[in-house]
Amino acid sequence: MTIIRQPITGFSNPAVKAARALREKKHRKREGRFLAEGLRLLTEAREAGIVPEGLWLGQSRDPHPLVDALERAVSDEGGTIYETSTDILAKISGKDNPQTVLGVFADLPTGLARIDRSRSGIWLVAQSLRDPGNLGTMLRTCDAVGAGGLILIDQCVDPFSVEAVRASMGAVFTVPVAQADWAEFVGWLRAGPGQLVGTSLNTAHDYRGADYASPCFLLIGNEAQGLPEEYEAACDLLVKIPMLGKADSLNAAVAAAVMAYEVLARQR
Repeated sequence: MTIIRQPITGFSNPAVKAARALREKKHRKREGRFLAEGLRLLTEAREAGIVPEGLWLGQSRDPHPLVDALERAVSDEGGTIYETSTDILAKISGKDNPQTVLGVFADLPTGLARIDRSRSGIWLVAQSLRDPGNLGTMLRTCDAVGAGGLILIDQCVDPFSVEAVRASMGAVFTVPVAQADWAEFVGWLRAGPGQLVGTSLNTAHDYRGADYASPCFLLIGNEAQGLPEEYEAACDLLVKIPMLGKADSLNAAVAAAVMAYEVLARQR
């Protein structure tokens, strides 16, 4: 099979401008596409059956069988393969030292309707999460504990931002993500089985002594404010992670990981 690569030499090329624009949320939403960079991330996507519509390769890249596999997959799916300079890749990625492999992907579906709560006993739910690094780390935690997925409530950081995708280390392609407002989520949750467990300072229940049902939906609040009172009131159970130092709470992603492993151990 002959691989056709389209050479790109100018910064003003429309394909360069379109790819570069995907660093901004408004353009991602308008186009329904997002960027991912690095051979590892794109290989994770390919192995999950997700192939980029556009594959950008640096002219200075080293030969690698995984790059060859990506090229074949993109070609088989009718995508476009671009070959360009490091400077143009830097323009697209916004990094001085860009990866030599970038991909433009169609948005992944994020509706609650795609969530099958029976596929796992653990789910992470994040409310008004603001930091893309935390979101990416939560996706990695989902993957590590075998959670069903990550449900983003209210106005959260874009899961398809370059930063969040990078922080997920490929988990954005293997872990289902859903987005909903609070009312929609609660209506969906109460329409079937599911225990809603919130983390809060406003409880005496230690997270290590709680009874976790399956499926268990772990609700983590905003990094600064935590959960709103009405959200806490809607939980089936509130638990606290003890703080032995001067800090009053853990980082949101760290708290999610601690809780997820405790639920995993209890359910087993």
